[in-house]
Amino acid sequence: MAPRPERGTFKFDKYYLVMEELRASGQAITEHAPDPMPREWLEAVHDPAYVEEVFTASVPRAKERRIGFPVTKTIRDRVRHTNGGTWLAAKLAMEHGYAANSAAGSHHALADTGAGYCVFNDLAVAANRLLEERDAKRIVIVDLDVHQGDGTASLLAGREDVFTFSMHAEKNFPVRKARSSLDIALPDGVDDAGYLEALDKHLPAILDQFAPDLVLYQAGVDPHRDDRLGRLALSDDGLALRDRFVLRHARQRGLPLASALGGGYGDDQSAVAQRHARSMLAMADENTMFG
Repeated sequence: MAPRPERGTFKFDKYYLVMEELRASGQAITEHAPDPMPREWLEAVHDPAYVEEVFTASVPRAKERRIGFPVTKTIRDRVRHTNGGTWLAAKLAMEHGYAANSAAGSHHALADTGAGYCVFNDLAVAANRLLEERDAKRIVIVDLDVHQGDGTASLLAGREDVFTFSMHAEKNFPVRKARSSLDIALPDGVDDAGYLEALDKHLPAILDQFAPDLVLYQAGVDPHRDDRLGRLALSDDGLALRDRFVLRHARQRGLPLASALGGGYGDDQSAVAQRHARSMLAMADENTMFG
């Protein structure tokens, strides 16, 4: 576990708290330790000059401010492993129907810089590698974080083999939105019913019309009504219904689904960790329905 950086506002302790919640749940879970993401996989999506800055811990201070914390060698090692975790989760999902990365979901990272607590974009890097290896021919990235997946949209723009779907709070970060394959911008205060209605209107049609082989899911819990950086109003039950809905519609179509942690913020890190753990456990439970 990396120590908390001297500068920056991001709280890294939620990651080990999520694992503690999962282990304490009493549910049957299997843990896997990912290998670090190879440099060439990262450079296939990110600017090699930026990858070099991260690998040598020489990221300019302006970029570090945009990221939200200093990029030390310890952080470099962390993000290489968390990026590798999303690729590994996708490979495991192909075997078991569902697998989760208990970190990552770094959907704000752009080609030549990180942003919004994201260093490398694991969703884009994993998608690119899976397609290069022909593990999938077409991938849908479902981003239900409260913030738009602007980095993912930008990095994968113009590709015919990836569909990016972002449903987010319209007035939230980032101020300048990118263009996903489909963006659904929600007004402040949308509750469980309104959120699930919007999701039901769009997600099944995307899966049917694009016909992917795999779903990568940004399962941020920051649409929760108590989230410090959210502007929506989902309850615990609403988040669970959301996650079960996404998993069910993927598995009903025979599609494996791999989830990444995504956003979740609050002064009580234990409460945030519980939301993330419940999200993964809800999807794992739903997946058992499909054998």
